Formats: sequence, C-alpha cells, structure tokens
Amino acid sequence: MRIAYFPGCSLHGTARDYGESVVACCRALGVELVEVPDWVCCGASTAPTLSHRLAVGLGAINLAQAAQVGDAVLAPCAACYNRLKMAGCAAQTEPKLLDGLEGVEAEKVAAVRVYSMPEFLVERYGLDALREKVTRPLAGLHPAAYYGCLLVRPPDVCQFDDPEQPHSMDDILRALGGEPVVWYNKTDCCGGMLSPTRTEVVSALTQRLVERARQAGADCLVTACPMCHMNVESRQAACRDGRLPTFYLTDMVGLALGLRPEELGLKRHLVDTLPLLQAAGLA
Repeated sequence: MRIAYFPGCSLHGTARDYGESVVACCRALGVELVEVPDWVCCGASTAPTLSHRLAVGLGAINLAQAAQVGDAVLAPCAACYNRLKMAGCAAQTEPKLLDGLEGVEAEKVAAVRVYSMPEFLVERYGLDALREKVTRPLAGLHPAAYYGCLLVRPPDVCQFDDPEQPHSMDDILRALGGEPVVWYNKTDCCGGMLSPTRTEVVSALTQRLVERARQAGADCLVTACPMCHMNVESRQAACRDGRLPTFYLTDMVGLALGLRPEELGLKRHLVDTLPLLQAAGLA
C-alpha cells in the first residue's frame, strides 16, 4: 500500500518522536509513505485568525502537491489533518478562494482524500488486517483513548466517527489486544495553543483530563495529536496521583507489532513509559 504523507511542521520538529513512530509503524504494516513534495506549513491555528483565504490557500497548496503522489494523503497531526480537510471542503464550496494560486485546481484539490491516523487504520488499512499483524498483544494495558478537538470536529467536515463519543481509537486498541477504558472526557480540549500564553488554563484542563482518565481505571493516555500530547505530558506536575504515561496511537500499534520502544521514539517522551511497558511485558 502506498500513500502520500504530510508530516507537517510538528513531526519534523517538536513532535519528532511522533514522526519516528509514524514512519516505523507504517513500515511494519507494509505501508509506503511518500512525503508530499515541497509541502508548506498548513497554517494550523495561526492562519485562520489572520485570513480565511490564507488558511484555505495553504491547505489547498498542500493538497495540490499531494495529488502528484496519488488520490489520498495521510496527515498524522490532528491540526494538519483538520486544516487540509477544511481546504478540501472549501475547494468544493468556495472554489474562487483558490483563484490566483499557481498550479492549484479546485477540482483536483477537492478530489484528494485526507486521512488522520485513526481514520487511515480503520477505513484504509482495516481492523482485520491490523489484527492479523499483531505479534505482541497489548494485554494488560488499560489505555484511555483521548481524541481532543480536531480529529472528529466539525463533523460536517471530518465526516468520521462520532463527534461526541468517538470510538475509532478504542476499536484500534482492542484490535491490538488492549482493554481501553470507558470515560467521558475523550473529546475535551487540552488548551491547545494557549500553552505558552495561558499556562494556568492549560494546566487546569490537562490536570482534569489526567485525573478523569485515572478515575476511569486508565494506566496511560493515547492520542493522535502532537499538541494534545505535548500539553498533557508537560503539564502533569500538579496532578495529585503522579504522572500518567502518554503514548501516540502509532506507539501502541508499533509495540503490538513487536517494535522496540527506541524504534518508536519513546525515549523522547517527557513522562517515562518504560516502567508501565516493562510491567506489561512490552519492553
């Protein structure tokens, strides 16, 4: 299987561990990632505050570049995924926004299917195929799947999973042999880009997330968003019951496929994951 790959800024920088995990995981699954040629920043949360046309244009440029590789693109970062999905929708409903962008045709942009990591594993790869690849089940792990804001919202744009009670990551974790907990804060906001400017807000939000996950019986958190991962990991100091290891979804997939923690970039995580993995016989 071959698919265009949009790493975005985070997976080449602050979330380098996620980038390593995605690449290693896809290699183990037999998925060939072809990095989108000459990609540019998707604009994330900054461009939409400045100009709607700028925000759409950045995403459209990347989709036009992805179309050179194929009819679909994998965007593991939740923010990148959301911006590219928005651009694809705008290419259908507001094609004039793309006027003047060299090499960008609204019809071709709208035709590129954008996948998040959970969506790719469920709808493109398939849970049955994933289950067959498992060599080291995640038995004994009780993760809390944390979706955040951008993987399933707005629902008319993402058109994947339930926007209030999503289950795709839970389904993936079960296919890997894990036992995800039932909890009701899986789409709560982590504070997003407020981290550098309103740390007290982000600390309160992430502390509540960690405590609610722990109350539900979780021994770790699993996310597919580098911003959520960074906020949850870096703001746990105030948590009353200690820190909760936080994994990327691809970390879980890689471990279940028999990959070593160092292949997945786990040594770069701020909260040590090895004690939990050793206790579960996964490291």
